[in-house]
Amino acid sequence: MATKLYVGGLPYSVQEDALKELFAQAGSVTSAVIIMDKMSGRSKGFGFVEMATEDEAQGAISMFNEQEFEGRKLTVNEARPMEARPPRQSGGGYGGGNSHGGGRREY
Repeated sequence: MATKLYVGGLPYSVQEDALKELFAQAGSVTSAVIIMDKMSGRSKGFGFVEMATEDEAQGAISMFNEQEFEGRKLTVNEARPMEARPPRQSGGGYGGGNSHGGGRREY
């Protein structure tokens, strides 16, 4: 069964192909994804690599965690499941509940 790894500390310029090629040194890479910022379209500096087996995933962690890649130190560990997040509060806007008493005033 495939094992998903979190890869942090990626250079912002790295492409998914280069990430996949790097991790292929440790075994069969099922997928490699770099997380992009929705607004700017730039890399957020982290991604996920899925290795074909648990043994290959552990080998990749041993091989790449704390190692330098293109001038940045990588953090590699098993990815944790995404946690449920509370819904976002809508703040800001006109009368958005700021603490300095701004917003609409009635006279």
